[in-house]
Amino acid sequence: MPIYRIAIGTPGEASHPDALKAALAEFFSMLIFVFAGQGSGMAFNKLSNDGSPNPSGLLAAALAHAFALFVAVSVGANISGGHVNPAVTFGAFIGGNITLLRSILYWIAQLLGSVVACILLKFATGGLETSAFALSSGVSVWNALVFEIVMTFGLVYTVYATAVDPKKGNLGNIAPIAIGFIVGANILAGGPFDGASMNPAVSFGPAVVSLSVFDQKDRIRLSIKEK
Repeated sequence: MPIYRIAIGTPGEASHPDALKAALAEFFSMLIFVFAGQGSGMAFNKLSNDGSPNPSGLLAAALAHAFALFVAVSVGANISGGHVNPAVTFGAFIGGNITLLRSILYWIAQLLGSVVACILLKFATGGLETSAFALSSGVSVWNALVFEIVMTFGLVYTVYATAVDPKKGNLGNIAPIAIGFIVGANILAGGPFDGASMNPAVSFGPAVVSLSVFDQKDRIRLSIKEK
């Protein structure tokens, strides 16, 4: 790939209406995706009385994420390109399809969308914990790293082939479906091992909310009562 295709962008781009509209689209698309995906995990935990994971829960998570991502990509495609993933935005930047300044706007919007979705879930469920990602027993950090590299590569490659590549032809019509399918399939493959994030924003939101000031206050009150 020629290096000249990578563009920084102009300072005025950060305040351009089209760039702001695209960032807002990424915010709402991420909110939709994380709310449905995280919500499905929280709903399953509630229905199973916080029991141990099982195949039905894994299938439910895969379907919820696939359907939600299909919708999130579809609603944002004509405005922002429907990235819904900082890794996809980074890939688009490296490929010269988006400037660095617009990428930064997208990353901020995506991270905020994930955090807001988790806050809304926490409030709507009466304070239930959002499902932060964790490694299964016997899975090391390096194992998880390989999983995430392969799964994220598969996702970004699918996005490029069906949505970004100018030679995609009629494949562009099925881009949201293909992207949703690869995420659902990867969750079935990697979910039992490391949660199958494939998306820094999806991991960021639950991590922030689980360490929020509200949770810290609850822990302080609990420790005081125990004393």
